[in-house]
Amino acid sequence: MFFHGYSGGQFLLTLSLSFLVFMMFIWWRDVVRESTFEGQHTKAVEYGLRMGMVLFIVSEIMFFFAFFWAFFHSSTSPAIEIGGVWPPLGIETFSP
Repeated sequence: MFFHGYSGGQFLLTLSLSFLVFMMFIWWRDVVRESTFEGQHTKAVEYGLRMGMVLFIVSEIMFFFAFFWAFFHSSTSPAIEIGGVWPPLGIETFSP
């Protein structure tokens, strides 16, 4: 709503970001409390958290690889629907 200029959009954006920061603070506080003061993070839990982070990073790598793959695929073999040329007709590119 904020980006489209609706009334109350700035309030909603501020409220949402405030809740997001608050929830992040509460979640990290609980994780730190569980691991340091309460000693609830066993080796299995630590391994699970570590593997979760590794899988997240790998998924991000694959996500960006997919974007580059789509670009290179479109530029090396343009579709018939766009006239078989890259960049498509009507798009002005700048000289690097």
